[in-house]
Amino acid sequence: MSVVGFDIGNEKCVIAAVKQRGVDVLLNDESKRETPALVCFGEKQRFLGSAAAASAMMHPKTTVSQVKRLIGRKFQDPDVQNELRMLPFETSEGQDGGILIHLKYLGETHRFTPVQIMAMLFAHLKYMTETNLGLPVLDCVIGIPSYFTDLQRRAYLDAAKIAGLKPLRLMHDCTATALGYGIYKTDFSNAGPTNVAFVDIGHCDTQVSIVSFEAGQMRILSHAFDNSLGGRDFDEILFGYFAACFKEQYNIDVYSNVRASIRLRAACEKLKKVLSANAEAPLNIECLMDEKDVKGFIKREEFEKLAPGLLERINIPCTKAITDAGLTVGKVHAVELVGSGSRIPAITRQLASFFRREPSRTINASECVARGCALQCAMLSPIFRVRDYEVQDCIPFSIGFSLDKTPILQGSNYVLFPRGQPIPSAIVLQLQRSSLFHLEPFYANPNELPSGVPSEISCFTIGPFQASNSERARVKVKVQLNLHGIVTVESAMLIEEHVDDSELSTKEARHVTNGSEDGTYMQSKPSNASADGKTNDKTMRRLEIPVSENINGTMTGVELMEAQDKELKLAQQDRTMEQTKEKKNALESYVYEMRNKLFNTYRGFASDEERDGISKSLQETEEWLYDDGEDETEGAYTSKLEALKKLVDPVENRFKDEEARTQASTDLFKCIADIRMSTKSLPNEDRESILNECNKAEQWLTEKTKQQDSLPKNIDPLLWSSEIKKMTEDLNMKCMHIMSRKASHRNLDNKGRDQQG
Repeated sequence: MSVVGFDIGNEKCVIAAVKQRGVDVLLNDESKRETPALVCFGEKQRFLGSAAAASAMMHPKTTVSQVKRLIGRKFQDPDVQNELRMLPFETSEGQDGGILIHLKYLGETHRFTPVQIMAMLFAHLKYMTETNLGLPVLDCVIGIPSYFTDLQRRAYLDAAKIAGLKPLRLMHDCTATALGYGIYKTDFSNAGPTNVAFVDIGHCDTQVSIVSFEAGQMRILSHAFDNSLGGRDFDEILFGYFAACFKEQYNIDVYSNVRASIRLRAACEKLKKVLSANAEAPLNIECLMDEKDVKGFIKREEFEKLAPGLLERINIPCTKAITDAGLTVGKVHAVELVGSGSRIPAITRQLASFFRREPSRTINASECVARGCALQCAMLSPIFRVRDYEVQDCIPFSIGFSLDKTPILQGSNYVLFPRGQPIPSAIVLQLQRSSLFHLEPFYANPNELPSGVPSEISCFTIGPFQASNSERARVKVKVQLNLHGIVTVESAMLIEEHVDDSELSTKEARHVTNGSEDGTYMQSKPSNASADGKTNDKTMRRLEIPVSENINGTMTGVELMEAQDKELKLAQQDRTMEQTKEKKNALESYVYEMRNKLFNTYRGFASDEERDGISKSLQETEEWLYDDGEDETEGAYTSKLEALKKLVDPVENRFKDEEARTQASTDLFKCIADIRMSTKSLPNEDRESILNECNKAEQWLTEKTKQQDSLPKNIDPLLWSSEIKKMTEDLNMKCMHIMSRKASHRNLDNKGRDQQG
């Protein structure tokens, strides 16, 4: 087994794997280190990753991108509606309030949830990893934004399970980056912790984390974010600018054309990258729409003037991160800038002004999250030995609990897990309850959440159970904030105190000692004497209570199994279509190859009648391929290829056998010569027998070769190379038999003489 880290970005995915010599980023089919986070549905098959990017322009309305922005969110969320307006595919609201994506496939409209689409991406990345490493992949660590809610984290785990992965941890992006930064760094100060700010400006979001490093450990002090500020927002500024220019200059409205919008956005993204290294840049797109070529031009200075609001917003999460960490800007010793959207010079200047120091770029901006996740996976997996390094992460939201709709007071507030609580953490609640009840975790401070996120997290039902004495019953509930950052109720235990007279019957006493019939455990306590001299026994009754959870928007066990079955069927259909394409390509290649060879390489080995028949069949097959055979089954292409081979194989065999026959004849003559040389030391009788066999073989080959040479090449040979090879083998066997027989006789004679002596 291998351990890997996955970074599923909004636009690109990166896979890192731990090997004996370190952490490597794996290459995709195109030998690139980044794979597009796209899923495209064609008429009969899916295209994933790089193949989806190549097919997106042909199938714009069935290409799903930016699924990371949709997973675990509600359809009616205003932010989701803004996202959907930018995406070309059709969507609707699901029964649970989630998002359904409508895609045409195999002649029907199918509805997929974002979890299913994400599972397709995971399955593709898993396949790429296994192909690259040649090992099965199960354990993994997946990078997620720190602002992901409980529901989004559960959705990621569901998607991974559908794809056949076992995430050991969902790791915050900046935490993964910090791990890759800190575990190799050896020059931290011994005077105290080194505080480093990590600023990750991705395609669609900005995350800032303050991390404290010491020898052998790292601790996240704070997470802050702007989940709607990323590189694509700067792309959109350019898109809007050029869309307005082209409307005025060329009288075209790119907003009204899906393909034109996709092409212009892609061109604006490339233009932004050019402006990061150059003071000005042109934009040229051929036949953007209405058969019009468009040209544009912009200076970096003009671009920065278009985006002052975006640049100012970068300071907001930085300020919040510093404040939540309890530090000042002066106590931040270094700033690391990463992320695909971090290369804009104006962003670097903005951050340098805020932190009063130049941001560093000592780690790979695109691969750091995947590498950190792979390292964490190696640390959690028993397969690899990694040096001790403590990673302490924290949750960016405050979480409280309500008991049957009434918030549980913890100290002076209703927060059980405050913002900044380490992950993982656990709290034991002691509640006075005698029958079934509900615990509901909720986000205690809505201002900490991304906009549009409801405060409710989930609902845990504790029970059913029934206490025999409600006044003496209490329930211990263990609540955990697990390694994924997900709130769970790990266990619930009913504890009842019983006071019984000492005059209990023997049967009752046995009941107390050995446990009740329903399996509850009875623990004896020291006996106490009452005022009248009677002795009473105090016993503690402990009963494990069942816990069930209800989370609106997650998948049930049955739904997960159905999704896994559906993914397997989709993958099988993909394989079938790929095999069909391979057979079609093989048939097409065979037609062109044989047409060329028939009139060149094989010209002398085919009769006029054969050549005409093969040429006709090749022409008919070519016409069929581009007409009725354009979209056929694998079996149809296979049968066509076999029919052609049946005609061509006799000609091809004649050609191949001529060369093979020459080599086989040479080998036989050499064999005869070698055997003749080896007979000089043999007795005359044996020597004559072997030479006789050699002469027979030589005569046979000479006569057959003479007959073969008199025949034309365009008929089947009288003498095949296989016959000559068989003659060579027979000659060797006969000669070896004669030699071995003589050797055995000689050994017997020697043995007899020894006995006589």
